[in-house]
Amino acid sequence: MSTSPEYLLIGHVAHDVTPNGPRLGGTVSYGGCAAQALGTAVGIVTSAQRDEVVLNALPAEIAVQLTEAPRSTVFVNTYVDGKRRQILRQRAATLTLSDVPTAWRSAPIVHLAPLDDEVDPQLAFQFPHALVAATPQGWMRTWDSEGVVSRKPWLQAQNLLPQLTVAVFSEEDIQWDKELEAEYASLAKLLIITRAANGCTVYQQGQAPFNMPAPQVEVVDATGAGDVFTGVFLVMLHRTKNIETAARVATELASISVTRVGLDGAPRPEEVKAILGN
Repeated sequence: MSTSPEYLLIGHVAHDVTPNGPRLGGTVSYGGCAAQALGTAVGIVTSAQRDEVVLNALPAEIAVQLTEAPRSTVFVNTYVDGKRRQILRQRAATLTLSDVPTAWRSAPIVHLAPLDDEVDPQLAFQFPHALVAATPQGWMRTWDSEGVVSRKPWLQAQNLLPQLTVAVFSEEDIQWDKELEAEYASLAKLLIITRAANGCTVYQQGQAPFNMPAPQVEVVDATGAGDVFTGVFLVMLHRTKNIETAARVATELASISVTRVGLDGAPRPEEVKAILGN
């Protein structure tokens, strides 16, 4: 892609190890596929091995700027008593402004999507004319010598939240901490907390927060639902400039996504048409 994409995502794709073989993961993957399904030109800046097999799962329409690394980011997720144990087996290269093609730096939507603390936080200040969003979960992760992932405080929150146009967290990202939720809401221009089957809460400075309920569906695979939500929300916010409309459409399409496995949960044209009403 020689011209700027409409929606630029920056973060690692993930090679997820599953019992059925490798599977593409990562916010840039799910968010990018959701945005592309809405007819948006998508570009992803990422890092991985040149021959990383999971990259083949991305739609051909999505442009990828790859910073080659000796290793891809590889996660192993296991579940014990319903709780996820996540292991970071290996990690690709850190991403900075130098990894973003000059032609892509005028993208109107920029989504900082760290997965394993790989995105330079200073990127939040490098796109002054864009809608700059972040899903900060990857800035809130650390891991031990065996790769076992755990949560860490987000030390850049006070500097970055006022700078971002939008920040999106899940309840799990902040460990259901209501005090932290209130603190982040006081700092952010626009903050969204996703609540799985309970939809989301939208905080906007100077206005009362509101809740957006989610349709009740049978959950097959919840992986990436928050990323689908964010991809759709950012595209719809940019198009309509209406926060409530963007939250409604994003919640409905994210709810549909959990009824299918993996990237198959990305919105389908007929679903987008039905929800948008055209």
